[in-house]
Amino acid sequence: MSLTALNSTHDPQLRSWLASANAADADFPIQNLPFGVFRRRGSSEPFRGGVAIGDAIVDLGAAAPLFAGLAAEAAAAAARPALNALMALGAPAASALRAALSEALRQGAPQQAALERCLAAQAQAEYAVPAQVGDYTDFYASIHHATAVGRLMRPDQPLLPNYKWIPVGYHGRSSSIVVSGQGIRRPCGQTLPQGMAEPVFGPSRRLDYELELGLFVGQGNALGTPVPMAQAESHLFGVCLLNDWSARDIQGWEYQPLGPFLAKNFATTVSPWIVSFEALAPFRLPFLRPAADPQPLPYLDSAENRAAGAIDIRLEVLLESAAMRSRGEAPWRLSTSSYRHSYWTAAQLLAHHTVNGCNLRPGDLLGSGTQSGPAPEEAGCLLELTQAGRKPVALGGGETRSFLQDGDRVILRGWCEKPGAVRIGFGEAAGEVLPALAAAT
Repeated sequence: MSLTALNSTHDPQLRSWLASANAADADFPIQNLPFGVFRRRGSSEPFRGGVAIGDAIVDLGAAAPLFAGLAAEAAAAAARPALNALMALGAPAASALRAALSEALRQGAPQQAALERCLAAQAQAEYAVPAQVGDYTDFYASIHHATAVGRLMRPDQPLLPNYKWIPVGYHGRSSSIVVSGQGIRRPCGQTLPQGMAEPVFGPSRRLDYELELGLFVGQGNALGTPVPMAQAESHLFGVCLLNDWSARDIQGWEYQPLGPFLAKNFATTVSPWIVSFEALAPFRLPFLRPAADPQPLPYLDSAENRAAGAIDIRLEVLLESAAMRSRGEAPWRLSTSSYRHSYWTAAQLLAHHTVNGCNLRPGDLLGSGTQSGPAPEEAGCLLELTQAGRKPVALGGGETRSFLQDGDRVILRGWCEKPGAVRIGFGEAAGEVLPALAAAT
């Protein structure tokens, strides 16, 4: 199935019988319907699959008897504590469930009374990571981020020779992936302070965030069987927000010769809701490379990817300091960007990951890499935004930041909007920096 084609679920005239879904600035209108797992806050209930609509959640286990065929099978699979079983059914099953929900949530739908009994309030829910993540790979897909960081480290050659030819990535740590709202403990490790000949051990003093998207794998592939570009997106379940927390001073000492390790594996935050590629269809754009750049090798190229491989997902980073919270002030916007600037598309990341026969499994997670735009104010991390700490950014109330301080709450948000389509959102991925453990200092 094509994930770029429009269908009745995208109709901008659709309205839901749930009034909160019809607000102009709603993240979760009827045209979105993202998947997640939830339970009532403070309860001992098992987590279970749900779909966001307005300010509510459709409990998919409770709603499953309302559907038939593939939609009912998908709803039953989604009723478990993680979405892996739904992901394994593939794009047609998720699409069938999304279509059935769209029909049942529309104004005048005969299922309204029955489905109302399957709703839970988002304000009274708590969330878990939507899937059991077996493996996590983080890419480096923004040429603007790669160039800006490269200038800080290698002014004469910001981009390494392979960057424009190959989607660069590294294997991360799935066990430390957490859902939005969980505190992030400041990591400890070895660093080499400027001017010193020997490293020291202690809490990171250059803690940073990275504005990324997460791509959840749906149906996997058998070991030894690459996924061609024409099928790559059908193996992806959907998109979330992702913060790849990074300790830059630990990273600077350890990253050569084998790349990221302790500087990255202490925490990765994802948003609770996964937006399907089908919901993103109205916001597709052509994928274009500058004429002077190498064009993708054949295994990373397809007519559909050239026609609609890019997606205009707007992104922003906000910071709320402890002082701002105490004064009741709104978070301070640090930067904005868009996924449309990515040098590699989601399909290319998956096709490259499997071209050597690597097998991906339902629920595996791919990070897009920091999504910076071409302008300085579109930087996706403090390392870029502050020029490695040399130019602190100003916050409201007279505060400044070179890197994150204890008590800082970082909030990532994302949304899509354009004339002729209903705005859809991703919610947020947020985490507060907690002090390093005293026992580790």
